[in-house]
Amino acid sequence: MKNSQDKKSKIRNLYALPMVLAGLVVILAVALGFVLTRGGAGEAGELNNLPNYTDVKGTIVVDSLKYEKQPRLGAPNAKVKVIEFADFKCPACRKWTQTNMQRFIKDYVDTGKVEYYFMNFAFIDRDSYLAASAGEAIYRQSNGKFWEYVVKLYDNQGDESEIWATEKFILKFVKDNIDGIDYARFEQDLKSRTYMFDVKEDFKIAAAYGVNGAPKFMVNGALLKDSSYGSLKAAIDKQLAENGSQGN
Repeated sequence: MKNSQDKKSKIRNLYALPMVLAGLVVILAVALGFVLTRGGAGEAGELNNLPNYTDVKGTIVVDSLKYEKQPRLGAPNAKVKVIEFADFKCPACRKWTQTNMQRFIKDYVDTGKVEYYFMNFAFIDRDSYLAASAGEAIYRQSNGKFWEYVVKLYDNQGDESEIWATEKFILKFVKDNIDGIDYARFEQDLKSRTYMFDVKEDFKIAAAYGVNGAPKFMVNGALLKDSSYGSLKAAIDKQLAENGSQGN
């Protein structure tokens, strides 16, 4: 009799195990849903709101570098034109800006030897495109404020492997750090994706000229093989010597 009862108890336990596991799955699902409702859903919404190049319509004609559309520093009659191709999420771009940009501006831009341009090569992720379009929106209001945006955004750069330059982040960042612009206009431009076509155009043009990463530099139309300060300096000095000028 006892053996029979033990056998029935074991059978009931075997049938009960799947039910216990199923219950645990339900509990975990409810807990996950609670977490998403409390915090993750907002983050998911931010990710879903990021732009894609495929969403941007319009015909892009690659027939020049379109210097006239790019933010710039320096004298328009400088003998050498330098373009920096960069992505705001790129750690190497941040390092170059923090380490070399001010020295480069002092040695070559302020002396009248170089006119220095910034061109988007937003390739890392979707928030690269958004950060670039924010820069374009600021540039349309003020060339000087654009360069302020460049320096300060690199100083506040997030992890390359994470989505950090969301619409929410950029709006707060600009509001807190960039004075002297029409913020309401900027906010509208960012939310409306007003300058995403310009970012995509920059990307297509850069790629057509051989840019495949960032930062990259072009000196009088010639793309440099590496991005070291020494290589950039050598290329500029060569152009200045060939043009018979050491500045104005």
